Amino acid sequence: MQIILLDKVVNLGNLGDLVRVKDGYARNFLIPAGRARRATEAAKAEFEAKRAELEKAAAAKLAASEADGEKLAGKVFKLTQKAGVDGRLFGSVTNGDIAEELNKQGFKVLKGQVRMPNGPIKTIGDTTISVALHTDVAVEVTVSVYGETV
Repeated sequence: MQIILLDKVVNLGNLGDLVRVKDGYARNFLIPAGRARRATEAAKAEFEAKRAELEKAAAAKLAASEADGEKLAGKVFKLTQKAGVDGRLFGSVTNGDIAEELNKQGFKVLKGQVRMPNGPIKTIGDTTISVALHTDVAVEVTVSVYGETV
Protein backbone atom coordinates (compact mmCIF):
# COMPACT_ATOMS: atom_id res chain seq x y z
CA MET A 1 0.00 0.00 0.00
CA GLN A 2 1.30 3.45 -0.85
CA ILE A 3 0.92 6.08 1.88
CA ILE A 4 1.77 9.72 2.57
CA LEU A 5 3.63 10.22 5.84
CA LEU A 6 2.15 12.95 8.05
CA ASP A 7 4.98 12.69 10.58
CA LYS A 8 8.59 11.53 10.64
CA VAL A 9 8.70 7.76 11.12
CA VAL A 10 11.98 6.07 12.06
CA ASN A 11 13.41 3.85 9.31
CA LEU A 12 10.59 4.82 6.96
CA GLY A 13 10.71 8.49 5.97
CA ASN A 14 10.01 12.13 6.71
CA LEU A 15 6.92 14.30 6.58
CA GLY A 16 5.39 14.27 3.12
CA ASP A 17 7.24 11.25 1.75
CA LEU A 18 5.33 8.79 -0.43
CA VAL A 19 6.33 5.31 0.71
CA ARG A 20 5.16 1.79 0.06
CA VAL A 21 4.57 -0.34 3.18
CA LYS A 22 2.82 -3.59 3.94
CA ASP A 23 -0.95 -3.29 4.14
CA GLY A 24 -1.21 -4.44 7.76
CA TYR A 25 1.42 -1.97 8.99
CA ALA A 26 -0.43 0.89 7.34
CA ARG A 27 -3.96 -0.18 8.33
CA ASN A 28 -3.21 -1.29 11.88
CA PHE A 29 -0.54 1.16 13.01
CA LEU A 30 0.31 4.16 10.84
CA ILE A 31 -3.16 5.29 9.75
CA PRO A 32 -4.95 4.84 13.15
CA ALA A 33 -2.08 6.64 14.91
CA GLY A 34 -2.47 9.60 12.55
CA ARG A 35 1.04 9.25 11.17
CA ALA A 36 0.01 8.48 7.58
CA ARG A 37 -2.79 8.61 4.98
CA ARG A 38 -3.56 6.42 2.03
CA ALA A 39 -1.94 7.99 -1.05
CA THR A 40 -4.98 8.72 -3.22
CA GLU A 41 -5.06 11.67 -5.61
CA ALA A 42 -7.47 13.55 -3.32
CA ALA A 43 -5.26 12.89 -0.28
CA LYS A 44 -2.16 14.08 -2.15
CA ALA A 45 -3.88 17.33 -3.14
CA GLU A 46 -5.18 17.87 0.40
CA PHE A 47 -1.73 17.19 1.85
CA GLU A 48 -0.07 19.70 -0.49
CA ALA A 49 -2.61 22.32 0.61
CA LYS A 50 -1.83 21.65 4.29
CA ARG A 51 1.92 21.01 3.92
CA ALA A 52 3.07 24.33 5.43
CA GLU A 53 0.74 23.94 8.39
CA LEU A 54 1.92 20.36 9.07
CA GLU A 55 5.60 21.34 8.76
CA LYS A 56 5.07 24.20 11.21
CA ALA A 57 3.38 21.85 13.71
CA ALA A 58 6.20 19.30 13.33
CA ALA A 59 8.83 22.01 13.93
CA ALA A 60 7.00 23.20 17.06
CA LYS A 61 6.79 19.62 18.34
CA LEU A 62 10.52 19.15 17.74
CA ALA A 63 11.38 22.41 19.50
CA ALA A 64 9.28 21.44 22.53
CA SER A 65 10.96 18.02 22.67
CA GLU A 66 14.41 19.61 22.47
CA ALA A 67 13.54 21.98 25.32
CA ASP A 68 12.31 19.07 27.45
CA GLY A 69 15.43 17.11 26.50
CA GLU A 70 17.70 19.89 27.76
CA LYS A 71 15.91 19.82 31.13
CA LEU A 72 16.06 16.03 31.33
CA ALA A 73 19.61 15.40 30.06
CA GLY A 74 22.09 14.20 32.67
CA LYS A 75 19.58 13.87 35.51
CA VAL A 76 19.84 11.06 38.06
CA PHE A 77 16.68 9.30 39.18
CA LYS A 78 16.59 7.12 42.28
CA LEU A 79 14.48 4.00 42.59
CA THR A 80 14.23 1.59 45.50
CA GLN A 81 13.46 -2.09 44.98
CA LYS A 82 13.55 -5.15 47.21
CA ALA A 83 16.93 -6.85 46.88
CA GLY A 84 18.86 -9.73 48.34
CA VAL A 85 22.13 -9.50 50.24
CA ASP A 86 24.18 -10.11 47.07
CA GLY A 87 22.77 -7.00 45.31
CA ARG A 88 20.39 -8.75 42.95
CA LEU A 89 16.82 -7.50 42.81
CA PHE A 90 13.92 -9.84 43.56
CA GLY A 91 12.14 -8.38 40.56
CA SER A 92 13.50 -5.96 38.00
CA VAL A 93 13.27 -2.30 37.11
CA THR A 94 11.45 -1.98 33.78
CA ASN A 95 10.82 0.90 31.43
CA GLY A 96 7.36 1.25 33.00
CA ASP A 97 8.88 1.80 36.46
CA ILE A 98 11.29 4.39 35.08
CA ALA A 99 8.54 6.21 33.15
CA GLU A 100 6.41 6.30 36.31
CA GLU A 101 9.30 7.84 38.28
CA LEU A 102 9.97 10.41 35.56
CA ASN A 103 6.28 11.38 35.59
CA LYS A 104 6.43 11.81 39.38
CA GLN A 105 9.38 14.17 38.88
CA GLY A 106 7.35 16.29 36.45
CA PHE A 107 8.52 14.97 33.05
CA LYS A 108 5.86 13.68 30.68
CA VAL A 109 7.32 10.41 29.43
CA LEU A 110 5.54 7.35 28.11
CA LYS A 111 6.71 3.81 28.79
CA GLY A 112 7.58 3.31 25.12
CA GLN A 113 9.91 6.30 25.13
CA VAL A 114 12.26 4.73 27.69
CA ARG A 115 14.95 2.77 25.86
CA MET A 116 16.86 0.18 27.86
CA PRO A 117 19.60 -1.30 25.65
CA ASN A 118 20.49 -4.11 28.09
CA GLY A 119 16.91 -4.97 29.05
CA PRO A 120 15.40 -4.59 32.53
CA ILE A 121 17.72 -3.66 35.40
CA LYS A 122 18.23 -6.65 37.71
CA THR A 123 20.96 -5.42 40.07
CA ILE A 124 21.44 -2.44 42.36
CA GLY A 125 23.68 0.37 41.15
CA ASP A 126 23.74 3.06 38.49
CA THR A 127 22.62 2.42 34.92
CA THR A 128 22.53 4.83 31.99
CA ILE A 129 19.43 4.63 29.82
CA SER A 130 18.09 6.61 26.89
CA VAL A 131 14.78 8.48 26.75
CA ALA A 132 13.51 9.19 23.23
CA LEU A 133 11.31 12.27 23.50
CA HIS A 134 11.00 12.60 19.71
CA THR A 135 12.32 10.68 16.72
CA ASP A 136 15.24 13.15 16.57
CA VAL A 137 15.66 13.81 20.31
CA ALA A 138 17.08 11.15 22.62
CA VAL A 139 18.70 12.03 25.95
CA GLU A 140 20.74 9.98 28.40
CA VAL A 141 19.67 9.77 32.04
CA THR A 142 21.06 7.77 34.93
CA VAL A 143 18.91 5.50 37.06
CA SER A 144 20.25 4.66 40.50
CA VAL A 145 18.68 1.55 41.96
CA TYR A 146 18.96 1.11 45.71
CA GLY A 147 18.32 -2.14 47.47
CA GLU A 148 15.73 -2.49 50.20
CA THR A 149 16.45 -5.57 52.29
CA VAL A 150 13.54 -7.71 53.33
